[in-house]
Amino acid sequence: MNTQIENKIKASNQKYLSGLIGKTLPERLEKQLEELDWSYLDLIHGGSQKRGTFAPLGAMELDEIAAKKEIFKEEGLKAIRACKVGAILLAGGQGTRLGFDKAKGMFNIGVNKELYIFEQLIRNLMKVTDEAGAWVPLYIMTSEKNDAQTRAFFEEHAYFGYNKDFVKFFVQAMAPAVDFDGNFLIEAEDSLALSPNGNGGWFTSFLRSGLDADMKARGIEWLNVFAVDNVLQQIADPVFIGATILSGRVSGSKVVRKADPHERVGALCLEDGKPSIVEYYELTKEMAEATDEKGSLLYGFGVILNYIFRVDRLLEIADRKLPIHVVEKKVPYINEAGEFVKPEEPNAYKFEELILDMVYMMDNCLPFEVEREKEFAPVKNATGVDSVDTARELLKKNGIEI
Repeated sequence: MNTQIENKIKASNQKYLSGLIGKTLPERLEKQLEELDWSYLDLIHGGSQKRGTFAPLGAMELDEIAAKKEIFKEEGLKAIRACKVGAILLAGGQGTRLGFDKAKGMFNIGVNKELYIFEQLIRNLMKVTDEAGAWVPLYIMTSEKNDAQTRAFFEEHAYFGYNKDFVKFFVQAMAPAVDFDGNFLIEAEDSLALSPNGNGGWFTSFLRSGLDADMKARGIEWLNVFAVDNVLQQIADPVFIGATILSGRVSGSKVVRKADPHERVGALCLEDGKPSIVEYYELTKEMAEATDEKGSLLYGFGVILNYIFRVDRLLEIADRKLPIHVVEKKVPYINEAGEFVKPEEPNAYKFEELILDMVYMMDNCLPFEVEREKEFAPVKNATGVDSVDTARELLKKNGIEI
């Protein structure tokens, strides 16, 4: 271990790391310590992120979209055919909450036949590529924990019929876990307890992978970012793309009308006059339940993690550091006695960058309403709300055989 790392361990009283001082470390752990961002320790006592002043923000609603659908669609298809649109699949997560220890996209959502989440998402995308007669470059963000298995899974299933020349993988950056006393946790003899650094880290991870060269070589001007856990995600939707391009804005966000005022989804809004997202737990009861003269909720458009960003604007803000959100989680670790501990209650802080902060940095955004029963089937839980069961019912309702 080099002297600089030893001094940092001593200075911050790292109880799980102090026993390593003077020892020869496993190569993996040594590399992690050398690359570790020690400034995370400054955040754990910094309190919650300071937010600005919120105000309601409307959306381009279904009626208006329907009236201009063909115009929007023509513009979107033109951009797709010119290879100006790429897609980013955020797939770094595991299916832990589903009782599944692999990449969530590998989960079989089928009942009478196999239908993997990855497979359904590719099918959704291929509806567009078939109509456009052109492939959309697809960049899949994995994590250190699931990268190898995800790549192997796509190979095993022949990319579910997608052109593999248009599919690239990149690995999400990781962030350490810190216990409530400020100690970095160790999860194995050769590794710190690390986890993906949140969905907001996708673009810096993309740049670090060098895939921006591929993006530039193809002439991509727009990136559609979407989450793995919504099996009804409509990807590279030409109507959405065309509406955003014709609006003159540098970003767009698909939204659905909230099922109730207190639904656990972020709501698109204004923050200090710029488009932003207010999380459900940040809304006061009065804000959540406030309505306009038509009786519609003022904070009634929930985001579904389907965004489009203009590439030149993304590159402009690439050097601006996103706020770090500190969240409490249950993190397994090895204690001072060398015993593996799997806590039943939150025991540590994790550090995440969130894509909602990117929306704010873009300065303007088109909120684009979609029908929730056609485009919003999140798979968050094994049972209950936003679960495997509810997603299966919505797939069947949309005529998809499972």
